[in-house]
Amino acid sequence: MNITEKAILLKKDSTKLAATSIETRNKALENILNALSENADRIFEANHTDIAEAEKNGIAPAVMKRLKFNEDKLRSSIDSIRSLIGLSDPLNIVTLKRRLDEGLTLIRSTCPIGVIGVIFEARPDALIQISTLCIKSGNCSILKGGSETKQTNRVLFDIIYKTACASGLPEGCMAQAEDRSEIKELLTCDRYIDLIIPRGSNSFVRYCMDNTRIPVMGHADGICHIYVAKDADPDMAINCIIDAKTQYSAVCNAVETVLIDSSIAETFLPLLSKKLTEAGVKQNGNAAVKKLIDCNLMDDDGYNKEYLDKEISLKIVSGIDEAISHINTFGSHHTDCIMTKNDSEKEYFFTMVDSANVYCNCSTRFADGYRYGFGAEVGISTGKMPPRGPVGLEGLVTYKYKLTGEGHTVAPYCDGSKNFRFEDLK
Repeated sequence: MNITEKAILLKKDSTKLAATSIETRNKALENILNALSENADRIFEANHTDIAEAEKNGIAPAVMKRLKFNEDKLRSSIDSIRSLIGLSDPLNIVTLKRRLDEGLTLIRSTCPIGVIGVIFEARPDALIQISTLCIKSGNCSILKGGSETKQTNRVLFDIIYKTACASGLPEGCMAQAEDRSEIKELLTCDRYIDLIIPRGSNSFVRYCMDNTRIPVMGHADGICHIYVAKDADPDMAINCIIDAKTQYSAVCNAVETVLIDSSIAETFLPLLSKKLTEAGVKQNGNAAVKKLIDCNLMDDDGYNKEYLDKEISLKIVSGIDEAISHINTFGSHHTDCIMTKNDSEKEYFFTMVDSANVYCNCSTRFADGYRYGFGAEVGISTGKMPPRGPVGLEGLVTYKYKLTGEGHTVAPYCDGSKNFRFEDLK
């Protein structure tokens, strides 16, 4: 089947998946985590093939880190599914119940979006997260992973899809696209796909937005900041910065720029630089920074770079207002943090920074659906319209209005012979 034919099948079966019980969906997830564990050797073998091909093709080191799917990543993926199973059913939750008049009752309740097309980068664990989130939320999914992990994605999809169908989910619960050429066709399926979630470069997300009539949700760059205020705890700040930069550098929630208050720069910056050097982090800074530490000189307009590697930008700022201005100018509205002991500064930062995630005294690496208790995420949305931030179960449902009457007609309310008596019900 081509992509359009797959999308038609998924659209047809989307109502069947939406009607499945939470017990059926959870059982499917339980069976999937067992199947992944049982097929670990098969998955690792496919991943070794992808890694060897990537090395032969000279793939960048930052991307190589994403490609690897080892025992730790499998364990983390299984833990993510187990956490997802433990979450409440996001469907059929009544968010409004209102009596419009005697015998005329309106209910608003949650329901799946329908069919979601997700185009994601070369991270095999992303396929697991996205597919299982869609199952739990009752959404059919078309999954297009990065070509660098084609063999791994193929094996993972085969395991998850066959297990889902054997667990009672409909044939059209999910589908896979493998070739880059299929993306263009996927974007034309506006009659059958309800939402596109692209995860990739800024230019790719923009390409999706410009070439489809399907609603698009997603983020591009992750240019995250940590601002070290004048009264920050130095040891705490350095520890959080090192974690945010080095724990896993090749991800969108790793810190890319550190801003240091000028009143502490002379003492703090050398301490930070020493720790960054010990951690193997390449440091870049403007002329003011280079006066205090040994670093690569960068222009003031070069602070909009996402490194996705052990490399970082440093800048000295006059205070919190300049820090906020810098973040809102050069950032990607993803995740930004202030290190401070001053609650007033914290609240001011939280209010004024225009980002999906704003933190105080912690690593930016916490910006993650699993770490927020969402079970997993399909991505992080940096747009203003909800959902915003890590998109978990709540971000994958919409709602419908259900009105029940007793032969009610509109005419009496228009001619004034009857009046609405709005009353919210428990």
